[in-house]
Amino acid sequence: MDRRQFVTRVAGSGLLVATAGFAAGCTTTGPSTPTDVAARRKEIDEGADGALNRLYASTSSARDLGNRAQGILVFPRVLAGGLVIGGEYGDGALRSKGATQGYYRTISGTIGLTAGGQSRSVIIMFMTPEAYNKFVQSKGWTIGADASVALAKIGANGTIDTVTMQQPVIAFVQTNAGLMFDVSLNGSKISKLDL
Repeated sequence: MDRRQFVTRVAGSGLLVATAGFAAGCTTTGPSTPTDVAARRKEIDEGADGALNRLYASTSSARDLGNRAQGILVFPRVLAGGLVIGGEYGDGALRSKGATQGYYRTISGTIGLTAGGQSRSVIIMFMTPEAYNKFVQSKGWTIGADASVALAKIGANGTIDTVTMQQPVIAFVQTNAGLMFDVSLNGSKISKLDL
């Protein structure tokens, strides 16, 4: 077997394994008992509380935005991974007036230079009643297609820039290292979970 055929076969089987592994990680059998459902809700709510607390501790102006938001969609742990073809998914909670209004899942795919895996939290704030109501009434919502989402930019003084603060939908993406500013959420699909 020549070198070119070997590299093609190894790369092809690696892609197949990575894609199958990611797909297996995305499948859920769903909670089967009321106790399972309550435990899953509690897990998501605790993760959402932690993600919001980390965001507010790192950026004081984010707390001000959160207090003004009509609703806040918090995905405390969005997992990304793959090899060449990758994807990410995570479950989260929609908060409004301090209470959880529902549970949601985000899923997106990528093609390109993807390798390894990472985890991050994604927090989306709906600043206007129109943006919030459009999201709540949708049967499925895609960032970039159903609404434009402004990724928060933090200035040297630690506050969110004024242009971002005026947008109807604002997102924060953070890892353990802090806020990310060079990511795109476009194409992420968000759908309601039966929890």
